[in-house]
Amino acid sequence: MNMFNKVGFKKVFSSQISKVLRLLFLTVAIVNVAHGASLIPAEPQIAATAYLVIDADTGKIIAAKNENERFAPASLTKMMTAYILEYELNKGNVSTDDLVLISEKAWRTQGSRMFIREGTQVRLGDLMKGIVIQSGNDASVAAAEHIAGSEAAFADLMNQHAKLLGMRNTNFMNATGLPAEGHESSAFDLALLAKAIIQDFPEHYGIYSEKYFTYNKIRQPNRNKLLWRDKTVDGLKTGHTDAAGYCLVASAKRDGMRLISVVLGTSDEEARARESQKLLSYAFRYYRTHQLYKSNVVLNTTKVWSGTQDQLRMGIAESLSVTIPRGQADKLQATMDVDRVVTAPIAQGQELGKVRVTLDGELVTEVPLVAMEAIPEAGLLKRIWHAILLFFTSLIG
Repeated sequence: MNMFNKVGFKKVFSSQISKVLRLLFLTVAIVNVAHGASLIPAEPQIAATAYLVIDADTGKIIAAKNENERFAPASLTKMMTAYILEYELNKGNVSTDDLVLISEKAWRTQGSRMFIREGTQVRLGDLMKGIVIQSGNDASVAAAEHIAGSEAAFADLMNQHAKLLGMRNTNFMNATGLPAEGHESSAFDLALLAKAIIQDFPEHYGIYSEKYFTYNKIRQPNRNKLLWRDKTVDGLKTGHTDAAGYCLVASAKRDGMRLISVVLGTSDEEARARESQKLLSYAFRYYRTHQLYKSNVVLNTTKVWSGTQDQLRMGIAESLSVTIPRGQADKLQATMDVDRVVTAPIAQGQELGKVRVTLDGELVTEVPLVAMEAIPEAGLLKRIWHAILLFFTSLIG
């Protein structure tokens, strides 16, 4: 090989090496960017007519389909029956030791049953377990009659509670979920109800995780298969009718994060458990809930005009948490917008601005910034002096 060929070969070889190195560096850079972006896959394919998974604390919807459409809720209805029972227990209007006289109507109610007998007296606490664990239609009617006098009156009470909970696409006609014209709810509404059951009456929530209940020498299992398959699942309720298909509202808690899933209209018992597990696994794997601020902690102070104090402490009324994709917490930004002029009198809890949380410039949540203390008006002389100062301040501004 002559000198020219050797030089040419070296140039070509060097050029090829440079291209390979540039390609290698580019590949590494792309991989690093991909890792830093915390990529989130598309929602899993869920074989259900409607579904939803939300964070119970923040209300963040992580995945959903047809969540606001109305469907027959079947025995998921009993979540509201149980909720009202828990509400009445909490108010002291009834007791778990109340003896409930079983009517002929309750005894004759068809479908899933607790197997209570007409004319007998049953503890209200046992009826509660019969409703939640055994999905007893007979127990539901008996409890409804005990609380409201009749099932029809109880259904009216159910709708009042639904309205208070913000369940806008729900109407109850009975306490059981047996087919009835106009008896309907949505996946989102049922998630709201589950959230209320968990958060409003935590002292009763343990019932939803019990796997068996025996009454009248008949031992029946909880129909929620996830209680056996996933130790983090601790509730809530199954349902099934021909019109509704197989339904399940489930809740699980892992590492301080609680999720609620709803699936409506699946094909069988196995499908409702499997599809619910898909939703929970997806949300736990790719999302995380972060607490940003606690309630009653001072977040800011501001000037107060015409008050007995010149400075006001401000914070938020409830703890603030956000649910975001995993690995994105360092991109969160919080800003506080405070009213330009704050004048006494000021009531404790009065809204004086906003706390806004953004992720990559997109609004994640917004909550009121409130006064953490009351500040009365100052005396006449101070009010006059501050009025003068405010006047000249506005001219300068």
